[in-house]
Amino acid sequence: MRPPALADVRSVVLRKSPRCDRCRLPLRWCVCPAHRDVTCPLEIDVVTHHREWFRPSSTSHLIHRVVPASRHHLWRRERKLTVAEFRVPDREVWILHPQGASMPAGTTAAQAQVVLLDGSWRETSAMAQELSAQARVVSLPMVGESRYWLRAQADRHRFSTVEALLFLLGALGLSAAREEVGRQFELHVYANLRARGHKELAEEFLEMSPVPTAFPELLAQLNVSRPMGPQTGCCNGGAAV
Repeated sequence: MRPPALADVRSVVLRKSPRCDRCRLPLRWCVCPAHRDVTCPLEIDVVTHHREWFRPSSTSHLIHRVVPASRHHLWRRERKLTVAEFRVPDREVWILHPQGASMPAGTTAAQAQVVLLDGSWRETSAMAQELSAQARVVSLPMVGESRYWLRAQADRHRFSTVEALLFLLGALGLSAAREEVGRQFELHVYANLRARGHKELAEEFLEMSPVPTAFPELLAQLNVSRPMGPQTGCCNGGAAV
């Protein structure tokens, strides 16, 4: 069970350290050796609010890294995007947001293009409102508690951007893609918790996670004690499967 008090879940390491260009984690906690590309017939676009763009924990960057065919767009109030700028021909565009209508019955992944909104609740609501006249706004029946333990939430049943994608992949029957994206997401959360110094919380997170089974070698490597000091090199060239 996720601890109720997570308001202080933030980095305890004040000193800046070099980060991997690919996974954006400090080199000590780079997860790139476990990276695997995910392909699926669904067209995926992620629209990220400019305040979210530079946050290493942002799951929009995780989506773009794990699903290379996805597209990533920056949202700024002074330079608003339109759906026409990235609409894929012969696809029905869905803007995923909790305030939308139910997912259309009978639509396959090969017929849909999903737009995921990344930002705070207020930011994504404003983005959805401005884009709603240009495409169908769709909501999904998302149940359970969020596994995104990197930020405090007023409501544990609000989900991160990548978790919304996981629910959609499941609803469309893309189970293999859902499982792999889910594993990469869980590893992302675990490594970020460790990078912030939350070892006990990270170990608790693993109790209900597929990470130990999916990535035992990397997990053992991450848990090897290392001397303090400057770190060089990066494993962002790790093989992708």
